[in-house]
Formats: sequence, structure tokens, C-alpha cells
Amino acid sequence: MQSIRGLSHPVIISDMNDHSVLKNQPETTDQPPAPSAESEAAAPPHLAPPPKIHHDAFTWELPAEEITLRIRWFGLCVGYVLVNFVGNDAAIQVPQLNWILTLGAIYALADTWFSFRGKVFLGEWPLTISVMEALFIGLLCHYDTGLNSPFRFYYLLSLIVCSIRHSPLIAYVTLALHLLSYTTLLFPLQNAPPDWLTQILLMVVWMGWVAWASIAFSSLVKRTSLELSVANEQLKQNQELLEDRIARRTSDLQESQALLIQQEKHAAFGLLAAGIAHEVGNPLAGISSLVQLLNRHNNDEYTNKRLDEVDAQLRRIQRILRELIDFSRPATTERNRCYINEVITESLNIAKYYKRKKGKKIITRFAENLPPVQLVRDQLVQVFLNLILNAMDATEEGQSIEITTEARDGQILISVHDNGEGIKEVDKEKLFRPYFTTKSKGTGLGLFVCRNILEHSNTGTIRIDDTVSEGAKFVVALYCEEVKDLGEIPPGPAQEMKFVTT
Repeated sequence: MQSIRGLSHPVIISDMNDHSVLKNQPETTDQPPAPSAESEAAAPPHLAPPPKIHHDAFTWELPAEEITLRIRWFGLCVGYVLVNFVGNDAAIQVPQLNWILTLGAIYALADTWFSFRGKVFLGEWPLTISVMEALFIGLLCHYDTGLNSPFRFYYLLSLIVCSIRHSPLIAYVTLALHLLSYTTLLFPLQNAPPDWLTQILLMVVWMGWVAWASIAFSSLVKRTSLELSVANEQLKQNQELLEDRIARRTSDLQESQALLIQQEKHAAFGLLAAGIAHEVGNPLAGISSLVQLLNRHNNDEYTNKRLDEVDAQLRRIQRILRELIDFSRPATTERNRCYINEVITESLNIAKYYKRKKGKKIITRFAENLPPVQLVRDQLVQVFLNLILNAMDATEEGQSIEITTEARDGQILISVHDNGEGIKEVDKEKLFRPYFTTKSKGTGLGLFVCRNILEHSNTGTIRIDDTVSEGAKFVVALYCEEVKDLGEIPPGPAQEMKFVTT
């Protein structure tokens, strides 16, 4: 057993040439260094484990099979040339040799066909191949010139191929089979050559040396391949980690940018609203004073009625300006006791001036006897206003929007349900991302801001209800200690919201 060092995770190579190394996950003998707290915090869960290397047949056996095929075809071609064009010894039995070479060519064709299909012919029985090759080469030498036959060098080619493809044990067994095959050539000889012992000893040395050198070279190549695979997996892991970090940093940057844009828009709107209220308030005060002066004169009934209508419209304008100033005042993060139903009503009073409210019904089902809860009122007004405006954009004239409040499981649940076209399944996962919108002129910041307000202030959560079959339904769940011991408070009766406009 050998351990490959110089990598962040040691890899074990078994028996130099063992195929199991290339097919299974590498084991480890030493514990990897403990990751730092920073790396644990930065690395996502799916990138934490060390890389796993899986080598299948395609990583080694098929490339080795290509080398094998080339050596076999080369040997067959050389054999045909030697038998039919080069050999001139009377002892050579040409027909028998051609038949044996043809059988070898048939085997090589079968091996080639399996290789084209991505398989290895008889790959699960390597010793069977070794026996066949020992018999094949032995017959070639027997029908040629025996111990001196040039076909004896095929034993060396066979050992090289076996060392490349299989484990050292298979290679050494093949070496023994080839030595047995070569030495059996002595038995059918009636007159053995005087140097037969020298030839056998020389072939033993050649075969042993070729087997040892081929095994060492194959082990080096496999070890290097495994090291490169481990390094490649680590590189891919680091690349995924880097891409994940970049994606998270980009997402954080987008969210921060979106929040900053929303805050700047809100601040600009507040300044504009305060300036308009101030400028409009002064002439309104003068007009109101003139109306009151005119009312003190003795006027006819028609004039008094018209003056009362003017006064009513002035009060309406003042009420609108007051609501505008209340909404645009600097936001506070201070928690105060407030009633959820009143907060939603305040959001509806602001939304009633939205141009797309016309012709749409607002149905409320407010739970009765909800206790006051400790929350940031301004933030909740912004959350509910965004949801109401989105619902108005999603509905057409004549359609309705239903707003429901209830208490369940220690939470106050507020749902805004419109019966518009709804949201596509592919878009639901992207709803709360910054700059994603299904509107033609939307900014894509409304739902993102709602989620950030609720989650960053630890006030509650917002989600889309997947159970509704018509339109879209958003549910806000508020964490409230005040309702934990009250049990369930169901929604109240349905009522259509009537806005005061005069």
C-alpha cells in the first residue's frame, strides 16, 4: 500500500497496479486538517466534504484497450508478413500458421467491435485471455522454427499489454503461463538445439525484465493519473466554492442596492410630500378663512348650500394632505402597541388614492377582539400597502380583493387575496428576489422590501399560498406574544370597505 502525499487529502494506491484503485473512491489513512471557522462559515454545506474520485472503465480500461488493439493488429500484420513473404525455412508450416493467425484476427475483430461499443471483450476474465495468448503464441512458435522462432517475441508484447491493463498479480501469472508455454516447445523436438538451455534462460530474463518494467511503468502512469484526478476534483471544488461565493456576494450587493434605492425613493417622496403640503396648506387656509367670512353674511339658501359644499371639499383636501404627511414622515423603528386591523385600514386609506383602485371591491374579514401588539407601525403600513397595491395591479375592474386577519398557533395571520390572473409556477421561486417583477412597469422591489422588513426586524414572515386555485394570495405571519395564550381567533364576517371621499 502506498500513500500519495503532496495533496490536501492523501490518497491510497493499492498494490501498484490494482484496478480497484481506479474504480472506487480512494480511502484515506490520515485525518485531513481541521477546517478553520472562517472556511466553515464561508463554504456552503454541499462543498464541505473532501472530493470523491470515481474512476470507471472509461478512465483507464478503454484507453488501455486501444493500446492493446493496436499492438495486436501490429503483431498480426507482422506475422502475416513473416509467414508469407519473409520466412524461407523448410521447417515452417505456412498453411497452419496462416490458420492460427486468422483465428487471432477473428479474436482481434471481436475485441475491436466490443471496443467500439465502449466495452472490453472478456474484460472480467483476464486469466482466460492470458491462457489463450500463451496457447496462440506457443502454436505459432511450434509450427514455425520452435525455440528460435521470431514469434517468441510476441510473449513480450503480451506481457506489456497485460501489465498495462491488469494488476501485477495477473501480470506475474501471465508471465508464468508464457514461460510454461515457451518451455513446452522442447517436448515435440526430436533433436533439441545444443543451445536450448541458453535460449530458455535468455527468454526467462527477457520476459521477467519486460514484465517488471511494464508493471513499474504502468503503476507510475496510474498513480499520476489518480493524482491528476484528485487535483482536478479539488480544482473543480474550489471553482464551485468561488462561484458560490461570488453568487452570494452578488446577491448581497443586489439586495443592499435595492434597499438603498427604496430608501432613497422613500426619502425623496417624503421631502416632496412635505413641500407640497406646506405650499398647498397656505392657500387652503386663506380659502377656508374666506369661506367662513362669507358664511357670516346673510346669504340665500342656495349660496349657503354652495359654500357648505366648498367647505366640505376643503376639509377633504386637508385630510388628504394630512394622510400624505403622516405616510411621508421619517420612519421609526420603535415598537409601539397597535391594532393590526387599524394598521391595515391606514394602508387602505393611503391606497384609495391609487389610480388603479377604480372599480375594484375591497372585502375585509377582520378578526374581532384581536389584542394590541407590540410592533413597528410604520414598517407594517409599508408592508401592507405594498401588498394591497400589488393586488390592485393584478386585478381588473369589477374584480375584488379580500383582506383577512386571524390568530392561530400563537401568530397573527394577515392574507391579501386577489382574484386576478395569478402567478405562474416558474415565477413563484423568484417573487422575493430584488428587481424581479411580473408587471410591465414594475420595479421588482415591493415584495423584496416586504420580506426584508419582516425578517430583518424579526417581526414575522411572508409567503405565497400555493393552495389557492384562483388569483394570488400572500400571507403575512406576525410573531406576537400577546396572542399565544388566546387560542384561535377566526376571521370576522365579510364586509366591503367603504372609503370616505367627501
